[in-house]
Amino acid sequence: MTSAPATSTDAAWILGQLQAGDSFYPTGSYAHSFGLEPLVQAGVVHDRATLREFIFLSALPALRHADLPLAAQAWRAFGEANWPRIGELCVLSSALKTAREARAASEQIGRQRAELLATLRADPLATDFLRRAAAENWPHSSAVSAALEGRVFGAPLGAVLAGIGYATLSSLVSAAMKILRLGQNASQSLLTEALAALPGHIAAAETTAFEDIGWFNPWLDIAAARHETADARMFIS
Repeated sequence: MTSAPATSTDAAWILGQLQAGDSFYPTGSYAHSFGLEPLVQAGVVHDRATLREFIFLSALPALRHADLPLAAQAWRAFGEANWPRIGELCVLSSALKTAREARAASEQIGRQRAELLATLRADPLATDFLRRAAAENWPHSSAVSAALEGRVFGAPLGAVLAGIGYATLSSLVSAAMKILRLGQNASQSLLTEALAALPGHIAAAETTAFEDIGWFNPWLDIAAARHETADARMFIS
């Protein structure tokens, strides 16, 4: 079962996307730095310039090659009720995260988003997904759950991918403000610069084939693995 297609005059999907992407929405993402904190601890990221390098050399490519094409494929699969492909995407999303912390973060956020959607919207597509995921032991994926949200809201694919991109980048910059000497104006200027690059990554992700999905960054994976046993930390991941 699929939701009604989005229309340009229907603002309901916009409200749904805004709610799901708000920091007030309890997905648990605020508790994660997505690898940034261990890089700060290692001295790799220590100011605005090195944070910019992290965003442009790691965060944006990861979106382009992994999370955005995963969500695009899932959005299409939910529209076709292609459950085998949805299961494959859940497994692939987990497999692409080699560090246990990263897998656990995606699992926690993905599960919470799907369960919130089923509870707050009582939508049969969300309920069916949760039932099948439990029966087939699919890993939960934040990207797949975001695509599920988009389908339930009736949001077009571009808007779903833009929401994922914005949430990822804004969460990183927000986390950076807590662990670096970075003011609000500097943070917003950096976020604006990153968002300006996002449409190109979205367009590329929309046409990425299933077989081409993937991104590997040993720099980030090693830092995430070290973070798991750090003496002190502010974020879960």
